[in-house]
Amino acid sequence: MRRRFFVGQFTETAAVMEGEAAHHLGHVLRAQAGQLYELSDGTEAWLARIESVARKRIEFRLVEQLPAPKIVSDITLLLSIVKFDAFEWAIEKATELGVQRIVPLAAARSEKGLLAAALKRSERWQKILLEASEQSRRLRLPVLDGPTKPAVAFTTHSAGVRLMLSERSDTPSLRNLLEHPSHASPSPSLVASAALAIGPEGGWTEEELTSARAAGFREASLGQLILRTETAVIAALATLTYALAPV
Repeated sequence: MRRRFFVGQFTETAAVMEGEAAHHLGHVLRAQAGQLYELSDGTEAWLARIESVARKRIEFRLVEQLPAPKIVSDITLLLSIVKFDAFEWAIEKATELGVQRIVPLAAARSEKGLLAAALKRSERWQKILLEASEQSRRLRLPVLDGPTKPAVAFTTHSAGVRLMLSERSDTPSLRNLLEHPSHASPSPSLVASAALAIGPEGGWTEEELTSARAAGFREASLGQLILRTETAVIAALATLTYALAPV
């Protein structure tokens, strides 16, 4: 299977890759003239042949336009900032699972040192999303917001399905909520939208739960076991994507 890379834009018959991406492809992966790769500009995808390789510039000739995968769900992940190894692994897997937007949450119980350091991690996080998008052959990268307070994120990112994971013992299961939604099912011709909020290791505060409920979010459980953040992200997104897929 051919690898996919992102470029700034396509001209009528050509594309150019520059900078670190070109250096990686040309000198780390040792790409050569004549080789075929898939390219995307975030709107279209093309099969392209390398015409020339320079130090930080690769020129391509477009060969054939590729079919764009149909987006069946528009999922926003509201993910509380946790230890960066877990957070970065989670956003990588969320990208591979098709999330359209990622909102890092500056939750009340997120570690203060992590919140301060998160402001300097944007470039690294963007690179993770880029590499995960290329690996999973996405057409476009997910949007990455800056760190946001939960109360603001809950009201800003409305969707047809609004869920927040909760560890409370009386919380209904995610499966039950998705099987018996409180909203009308979208038309098969429309993209289903969802917002999923996942709290920090210390859990949500009562104030955050109250603001989420006011914004139409419903609490959901993944079961009796306590999952790590990155595990909860994969389990919840896989379940949500399956439930939103058209029959």
